[in-house]
Amino acid sequence: MTRAVDEKLNTLRAGLPGVNIDSTVFRPASFIRTAIGHNGRALLLGALLLIAVLLIFLGHWRPTLAGTVAILTSLAAALFVLHLRGETLNVMLLTGLMIAIGVIVDVVVVGVENILRRVRRLPADGDGRVLPAVVLDASVEMQGVLLFAALILLLAMVPVLFIEDVLGAFLRPLAVSYLLAVGAGAVVALTLTPALSLLLLSGATRGRGEPGLILWLRRGYERMLAWTVRRSTTIFAAAGVIALAGLAVLPSFSPELLPPFKEPYLMIQLEAPPATSRPEMERIITRIGREVQAVPGVRNFGAHFGRAVTGDQAVGINSATLWVSLDPSVDHDAGVAAIQKTLGGYPGLAHRVETYTEHSLKQVLTGSNDDMVVRLYGPEWNVLRSKAEDVRQAISGIGGVVGLHKERLVEEPQVEIELDLARAARYGLTPGDVRRQAATLMNGIQAGQLYQGQEMFNVVVWSVPEARRSLTSIRNLLLDTPNGGHVRLAEVAGVRIVPAMTSIHRETITRRMDVGFNVRGRDLGSIARDVRRALQGVEFPLEHRAVLLGEFAQRQEARQRTLIAGAVAAIGIFLLLQAAFRSWRLAALTLLTWPAALAGGALAAVAGGATLSLGALAGFLAVAVIAARTGMTLIGHLQRLGEQEGEAVGPELVLRGSCERLAPILMTALGTGLIFAPFAVSGNIPGLEIVHPMAFVVLGGLVTSTLVTLFVVPPLYARYGAGSAEPALDLPPVAAAGQ
Repeated sequence: MTRAVDEKLNTLRAGLPGVNIDSTVFRPASFIRTAIGHNGRALLLGALLLIAVLLIFLGHWRPTLAGTVAILTSLAAALFVLHLRGETLNVMLLTGLMIAIGVIVDVVVVGVENILRRVRRLPADGDGRVLPAVVLDASVEMQGVLLFAALILLLAMVPVLFIEDVLGAFLRPLAVSYLLAVGAGAVVALTLTPALSLLLLSGATRGRGEPGLILWLRRGYERMLAWTVRRSTTIFAAAGVIALAGLAVLPSFSPELLPPFKEPYLMIQLEAPPATSRPEMERIITRIGREVQAVPGVRNFGAHFGRAVTGDQAVGINSATLWVSLDPSVDHDAGVAAIQKTLGGYPGLAHRVETYTEHSLKQVLTGSNDDMVVRLYGPEWNVLRSKAEDVRQAISGIGGVVGLHKERLVEEPQVEIELDLARAARYGLTPGDVRRQAATLMNGIQAGQLYQGQEMFNVVVWSVPEARRSLTSIRNLLLDTPNGGHVRLAEVAGVRIVPAMTSIHRETITRRMDVGFNVRGRDLGSIARDVRRALQGVEFPLEHRAVLLGEFAQRQEARQRTLIAGAVAAIGIFLLLQAAFRSWRLAALTLLTWPAALAGGALAAVAGGATLSLGALAGFLAVAVIAARTGMTLIGHLQRLGEQEGEAVGPELVLRGSCERLAPILMTALGTGLIFAPFAVSGNIPGLEIVHPMAFVVLGGLVTSTLVTLFVVPPLYARYGAGSAEPALDLPPVAAAGQ
């Protein structure tokens, strides 16, 4: 493969002597390494910060080591299963793993902290045989609620599996990696975490008190929580205001599924006027190559124009593709803008500057190189041309629309012969007779084959060149009549030159014509809505219509299926909450707290650019699963305290149970937040196009979700949890002698 590429490049170098062509422009491995390097460095820094949080809150290196090994093992297990499935490490798989990190951290933190808290209660000089029973008791203590939480997290991803077409192809690997990571985390929580705790949490942690930081935080939290429980109505109103603020900013989001990837390899589609010759195209491309290479940050330049003999693209000699390699260390946006400015200095040349990923997506979504396409269907070409001009004029005034153009219908002169049936009948000629004889004289007809050695040649009967040189000579062609005479072609048919299209585009046997444009300065969703309104003002005759194509249109088609699947998943989540809490009220109230928990993510997304891209959606999902797990774990713990100790639901039980859950809730929030913090601080650099907006949403959402879990869920349970029963699958504690 490499040898073939080098041979092609040598041909290009010989044909374009004034242009420097380097083979690295066609090999994106360096970009992949750069993207992985940026993600790897940010993830490594986040992991170190997470270890620091665990060490500070757990107070000893032994439980910190157990938690770190469990988290890394969960991610390694998910990657190993993906490898067995034959998956490649791409951006969608990494995004799914990033969503699952919050769940994995919470699963491990809850398990290790619960075991550590029980082990610390043991006397330092107690019987060592008690430790396994304590670890087992702490491990199975909350597995009932955690099982329901895992089912809810898996059910939340079900709507993604129902998305089809291009959008589904993008999101399905994300869902698969997320599900595998969550499943791996659950398996590790049930097996490896207890084993590591039993191995590491021995005499070094028995009888030790909690770290001073935890005690200080717990005292302050107890005072604040006591105030909020007494003034629960005010807290509920504040949570409602936060939820409304998050909902209020949703209309300001610009829906854009995939962000512009900052690949250092640009693909420039160039099209000159149809009559441009090959020497002129070579001169233009050579000059453009010199000017583009003078742009700061451009490393290499390559080009080809026209169509190869065995090429798969039906383009003329006036069409060219330019390849530009940018230095990853320079400002990507500034480099693209400079190249755009250079190409803008060539009037009459249509050009598009995009990355190869953007080009491939447009080809799949619209069938063209444009961001959006209005495709017109109908049986009459004249009507399609007229309506395409009407559509172009209607769209031209919309802000953000650039490069608006109609599809070029290239025509060429063609001889048309229209038979006069009455005159042909007088000579005894049928339409078939005239058609066959005229085709033979003008185009030739195969009469046999000639073999010479190992080669075979077709024998074609054709008229002499003088007989078809002009329209007059064609009219004077002599046709044989059935009675043995001859008649001139002009005496039985009209002969004239008419324009004819070189290619006819059809879709589902219907003729079509496109009006395409690109988008700059606005999001696809708002422009698509404006285009739809503009199309409503264009009247189409019978059997003619217009359809908007593109990424936004793909989302519209998938939205209905996704909404149905989402509604079913929401009902399933509500039923699982009811089964976990054995209370319809607690299930409904838990769902009602989620909008307030996610509000911080919405506000952070607005501060980060207000683009509802794939990264932002992934961030919302990550925050939602963390809020669901921490809230369910807290309510399950409060229910367990009331059942085991026989206490009625009241402020004292809520205060004690909430304070016991303070450390794992804070560790989950801080640990997950510090993992994502380097991605937010790094900026929107190449390789972080999806994770960067995701980090903003996660950081903002963690703030509100943690506040809701700590200060809204306990008052809700204190007021409405009196009728709740124990969790459906709660396992009885294992009796531990000596406790």
